[in-house]
Amino acid sequence: MPQPIEFFFDFSSPYAYIASHLIDDLGAKHGRPVVWKPILLGAMFKLTGMAPLIEFPVKGDYARHDFIRSARLHGVPFQMPDPFPFSSIHAVRAFYWLAATDGQAAHDLARKLYRAAFGGRPIGDARAVAAIASEMGIDGGALGAGIETQDIKDRARAENDAAIARGVFGAPFIIADGEAFWGADRLDQVDRWLTTGGW
Repeated sequence: MPQPIEFFFDFSSPYAYIASHLIDDLGAKHGRPVVWKPILLGAMFKLTGMAPLIEFPVKGDYARHDFIRSARLHGVPFQMPDPFPFSSIHAVRAFYWLAATDGQAAHDLARKLYRAAFGGRPIGDARAVAAIASEMGIDGGALGAGIETQDIKDRARAENDAAIARGVFGAPFIIADGEAFWGADRLDQVDRWLTTGGW
């Protein structure tokens, strides 16, 4: 069986949001499953000394323009979240809570949360995440309780630590056949890598 493509993303990353619209089709093109792995960039920023792009003078103005331009290039609907960046901890925990019993539902929830976040709906608190999950037929009350359990908090932390240990430092971050690619603008390289077997 072909190795999966690993897709690391933060719900608050505009570039990862754009990549989330493209990565599954890329996997299908190459007959590869895509494993979605939400992460928390805040913890990685502390480790690397990085910060959200929009916080840098001049570079931040460029990034705000480029988010919209990149989304438009790929035909991805885009509305800048307000506030931005926002906390994605509850969304990440919700994903892992659901993934423990239904991986496909967790994937579908991630896509719905992303569409909400970049479509004008806040997802920064547990109540908002549970409400969006309820729209999919998921028990919002059970999800709300589940993401507050120590097991799920530990799982989210462990997944983040494991990603860092593998060299993940930003989002989107794609690992294909052991090769790491950072950024939505590297998806063409991922495509070529999988097509040619590398270079």
